[in-house]
This record gives sequence, C-alpha cells and structure tokens, in this order.
Amino acid sequence: MWDINRSDEDQEIQAKCPQCSTLMANMGKDFAAPKKDNIKQWELLKSIYSVGINFHSCGCSGPGYIPNSKESLIAHFNEILNEYHGHLKYWQLKKEPGNNTEKEKQYWLEKIKEAEDKLNILNG
Repeated sequence: MWDINRSDEDQEIQAKCPQCSTLMANMGKDFAAPKKDNIKQWELLKSIYSVGINFHSCGCSGPGYIPNSKESLIAHFNEILNEYHGHLKYWQLKKEPGNNTEKEKQYWLEKIKEAEDKLNILNG
C-alpha cells in the first residue's frame, strides 16, 4: 500500500526475489537486470554492489561510471586511490602561516581508507 498511500516517505520497502524469496538489493531506478543465465554479468553486479555502486540517479545524468568487468572496476578504484593520494600530498605540503590543514588531511586519509577497503573487498 505504500506506493499508493505514501503516508510515510521514509519507509523503506524490502522486495523479495520471486524465485528464492531472499531480499533483493535496491539497485536503483536506472538498473537493467541481465538475463538470468548471464552468470558473468550477475557476478560483476555483485562486485559492483559490494563496493557501493548502484544505479540511482536523479534521471539527469544517469548513474555514473559502471564498469564492464571486475578488472575495470579494480582499475577504476586504483585511479581513484591515486587521485586521493595526490590530494593528500597537496595538503601535506601546503605551508601557509596560520592555515590549519589537519582537517583537509584527515578528510583525504578517510577517503583513501574507504577506497582501500573497497579494493580489499574486490580482491578478497
């Protein structure tokens, strides 16, 4: 009834698989499921979802980068990691009187940790 009534906007509806009755992942409105027998594509989607990539968007620009293989997903996160290290290095080298850069350094250290965690999941 939520989709008709919409009385509680924060309520999350959990959908179950019609075949096995386990809970399904919310992949977003831009998600297009592959055919059931395309095991390789389903494994890729499992990897993508495990690191927080899904197909949610406002509809304007689409869901963003969606890799076509696990290897390209790993390469994508390595590129992100290199970019984050560049930002961290910038803030580590920045020397201005009275400028506190600790907040910025901490931010990039956290982003690096997130990217490394995702790579560990993919390589795990």
